[in-house]
Amino acid sequence: MALERGKLSDVVQVAAGTTVSIITCASSKKVYIRSVICHQPTTDAATAQVFFVPNGGTPGIANKIFDVNVNAGETVLLEPSYPLVLDTTGESLRVGAGTSTINFIITGDKEV
Repeated sequence: MALERGKLSDVVQVAAGTTVSIITCASSKKVYIRSVICHQPTTDAATAQVFFVPNGGTPGIANKIFDVNVNAGETVLLEPSYPLVLDTTGESLRVGAGTSTINFIITGDKEV
């Protein structure tokens, strides 16, 4: 099993009140998410949400794994003690922003 290491996404800017998929498991090739970095680039505080969504699912309370307040200009590092693993085709990590824009980037490894 070969792994591609490093960033799993470019910076993804998420508008207030929206949720977007940041990475999806393809062909049952495992994705190991080591960290999610959230930055609040505006002058308003906001909430950053992270969802671990099963294939065919939608982001919601049942699959929300992080919900953190991010102050204006602040960067928050979400780093679980063990990597989150997407291992079934269609599973995804989705991110959302509450009342203001949030920038996200994720790091980790994925099978190639």
